[in-house]
Amino acid sequence: MADSEQTPTPENMTMMQGFEWYVPDDHKHWVRLHDNIPQLKAAGIDNIWVPPGCKASSPSGNGYDIYDLYDLGEFDQKGSKGTKWGTKEELVAMVKKATEVGVGIYWDAVLNHKAAADHKEKCEVQEVDSDDRNKTISDPYQIDAWLGFDFPGRGDKYSKQKYHWYHFSGTDYNAANNKTAIYKILGDKTKGWADGDDVDSEKGNYDYLMFADLDYSHAEVSSDVINWGVWISKEIALKGIRFDAVKHFSEDFLREFITKMDETHGEGWFFVGEFWKDSLADMSAYLQRMGKKFSLFDAPLVYNFSTLSKTEGGDLRKVFDDTLVQTEPVNAVTLVMNHDTQPYQALEAPIEPFFKPLAYALILLRNTGYPCVFYGDLYGIQGEHPFPPSCGGALPSLTLARKLYAYGKQADYFDYATCIGWVRYGTWDKRFGCATVMSNAGPGEKRMHVGEMHAGEKWTDVLGWGEGEVEIDGEGFGVFTCPGVSLSVWVNKDAEGRDQFGKFDDDIYKKK
Repeated sequence: MADSEQTPTPENMTMMQGFEWYVPDDHKHWVRLHDNIPQLKAAGIDNIWVPPGCKASSPSGNGYDIYDLYDLGEFDQKGSKGTKWGTKEELVAMVKKATEVGVGIYWDAVLNHKAAADHKEKCEVQEVDSDDRNKTISDPYQIDAWLGFDFPGRGDKYSKQKYHWYHFSGTDYNAANNKTAIYKILGDKTKGWADGDDVDSEKGNYDYLMFADLDYSHAEVSSDVINWGVWISKEIALKGIRFDAVKHFSEDFLREFITKMDETHGEGWFFVGEFWKDSLADMSAYLQRMGKKFSLFDAPLVYNFSTLSKTEGGDLRKVFDDTLVQTEPVNAVTLVMNHDTQPYQALEAPIEPFFKPLAYALILLRNTGYPCVFYGDLYGIQGEHPFPPSCGGALPSLTLARKLYAYGKQADYFDYATCIGWVRYGTWDKRFGCATVMSNAGPGEKRMHVGEMHAGEKWTDVLGWGEGEVEIDGEGFGVFTCPGVSLSVWVNKDAEGRDQFGKFDDDIYKKK
């Protein structure tokens, strides 16, 4: 056999978003993750995107209301020592456990703004139109704004930088008259919003998102945040970063940040940005400007899933039309749901329950994209409107099928609108392969070729939803079926790893 054929097949990688919006506010999340990491690894999860663990505006804050980058649950600030997720000690222990079992940790970096200032400062502003931030709607005047950050609980430990009005480009509240608006901060410290080609052009200039908007044209801001990146990567063993709200802050700064991280730690860190917009053209252009050292979440794919799930007889063959994974497969992080699109959240993108396992199969068992599974789909969603784990509890079986069997050449059978299928042929060292059939209408059936090397084998559905066995004929074909509005994933019933299915415990809160 040729040397090139003997090269070991790289393992499929799968990411998990390690939280949902309504995780209980009991400050035990780092502990729960710590205890569940071994079984997540066994189910095929390789990297976990953890929630923003920097000190928030309150002990209940999810971290997007960020107060202090350098407080990971170590200092008594904003009402507690720990964050909603737990203490720094518990965070360090969780990351250590992840490292021990071979799971990487991606940090959720909220770098666009700060919240819950320690004191008010006066500054000159102009109000701008909320729908066109380039349009001023008032003369300049002075407001009393929450823009002073002293970090009294932390003092000067890790960073001596304090923040004042001149470190910000905008805010949304005037304490002098209790008026809420979008205020562009003026003064000789700033030129206004970030340059139009440095942030997204939605709403004229989408520099301002919320809270106190950081001004990365100020050298002290960019220096302090880059120093934080180097600091946190040494403080805890990370493998990458998820950047929140990248379309709202400076691309030039982000490129500088990533370059510094590469210089500090070498190539190989994973960087993904939340550029949430149903515009493939804008996303592709952003990736080009970032030099392709970067990935984005495939928002258009999520909207395709949502639309198809609510369309009777929807054409499954079009599921990847106008998606990032279709045009930029190496830079696309594929997903079905996240904390922003989950029910009752701002960007809610409803996906009918029957369609969830189909969607996950489409991101997990194919040969493009880097799939990210959602904590709320694995473990269920808590809060006022709870939901059980999705996919009838089958999501861990789909992630495990990816890890064990979804390798090699792919052959698509996208030949019928409401029933599609595909085959992964396997490789020389991951030889079992798999055959997937799905339907969003009645029961489905596909005659598909899995290879003459499998002749005589009997294949069964790893999900247990498809009935019986499929015997592969002498030419390597089998007739594979799936139930109505469902799917089946067929694999040799004697394949290595079949005994690993059905062992995942989704009761992370131990309520049973």
